Amino acid sequence: MVLVLSILLVVTSVLMILLVLLHKGKGSGLSDLFGGGISSSYGGSSVVERNLDRITIVVGGLWFAGVIALSLVLKK
Repeated sequence: MVLVLSILLVVTSVLMILLVLLHKGKGSGLSDLFGGGISSSYGGSSVVERNLDRITIVVGGLWFAGVIALSLVLKK
């Protein structure tokens, strides 16, 4: 159980890092490197940003639940 939760934490941590880096920044950043600057000129970026926000929140919730579950398992 500890191994499964540890793997979940590693995977969600990497996903969180990638998702946060993909968010549109105030200046040029990694989001522009992956095409964020190009898609912002088309006007459809608000839908993309909204979906990216939702995915980030879900992955963050999974990460938080994994941390709590791992701490409860290790406490015993």
